[in-house]
Amino acid sequence: MSVIERKPNRDLPAINGNIRFPKVRVIDTEGGQLGIMPPREAQRLAEEKELDLVLISDKADPPVCRITDYGKYKFEQEKKAREAKKKQHTADVKEVKMRYKIEEHDYNVRINQAERFLKAGDKVKATITFRGREVQHSDLAEELLKRMATDLKDLADVQQAPKKEGRNMMMMLTPKK
Repeated sequence: MSVIERKPNRDLPAINGNIRFPKVRVIDTEGGQLGIMPPREAQRLAEEKELDLVLISDKADPPVCRITDYGKYKFEQEKKAREAKKKQHTADVKEVKMRYKIEEHDYNVRINQAERFLKAGDKVKATITFRGREVQHSDLAEELLKRMATDLKDLADVQQAPKKEGRNMMMMLTPKK
């Protein structure tokens, strides 16, 4: 006969009998401290109130448990996580494309676009495209990107300096904090 090894199941929530610590700090339903005691005794107190003993913090010394309804506790945790997710903003990368021989008005339109993107908290990738022999004038394109960086210096920091990649030259700007 082979002996089956019993591995502790990490997927089980840390409630009632699944709390494996010699001593725990117990908090009652109103938030008052009941003191430090063995988990069995704390579980007995929870069962008297027809509630669950839930592990709140296992990092504390001793670990902290609360007497509460586990279903309600789990719902509150999920609700907090949803609210936090709603409030976070992911910074997208928006692109502003132009040519190195751009007219002044068109350049101002691109600057306004970049400003709008930066104010919304997004990164801006400024790209200058070359066609045919225009690649020879990469110095003019670099000059234009540096001009753009100075025009937007109040709103943005240069994350990546102007860099040539094939038939394009690009620069990355990030919004200032």
